[in-house]
Amino acid sequence: MLSMNIGEIVASLVGIAMAISIHEFGHAYSAHLLGDDTAKAYGRMTLNPVRHVDPIGLLAMFILKIGWAKPVPVNPNNFKNYKIGNLIVSLAGVFCNVLTAILCVIINKYVHMYAINTIAGYVLLYSMGFAAFNLLPIPPLDGWGVISTFVPYKWNEYLYKFESMSYIILLIALFTGIYQIILSPIYTVLLKIVYLFV
Repeated sequence: MLSMNIGEIVASLVGIAMAISIHEFGHAYSAHLLGDDTAKAYGRMTLNPVRHVDPIGLLAMFILKIGWAKPVPVNPNNFKNYKIGNLIVSLAGVFCNVLTAILCVIINKYVHMYAINTIAGYVLLYSMGFAAFNLLPIPPLDGWGVISTFVPYKWNEYLYKFESMSYIILLIALFTGIYQIILSPIYTVLLKIVYLFV
């Protein structure tokens, strides 16, 4: 990070902002389409990164290339089908990040302008890191949202009581480097999916 020039820092911040905004907007908009306007009511159905940023998660993204945002509020009880709705909304953010990454690869393949290529490269990097990290099966991340769809409601209620502890686990994993062992295979699979379409 210290060796980055001003242009790279700006491109990196743009990449972070886009990765976060597109991911969280994906959650909010998919919930809206499925009948739940909770996120919209809280002003989270927007591409404005300020509405989504978690300060510690933002710092982690800038230093470690992975991190998190504020969870988008969703009420699955508003979905016509609780399980299908919860599953779609949980995966929507990752899906949007993967689509963004595909677009970035296409841009860098056919457009040869340093500034655009640099920004697209950082957007790709952070989109993949954000998507991979969010697939971890830890509340309140998306991976847990997927698993919770198939877990009995009473178990969900019990496990969400330990959500505050999950942040401590995440921070330990991040700043000890353990996260690299866990995330590397997820990141690799997502990257292979991206390059299937390019």
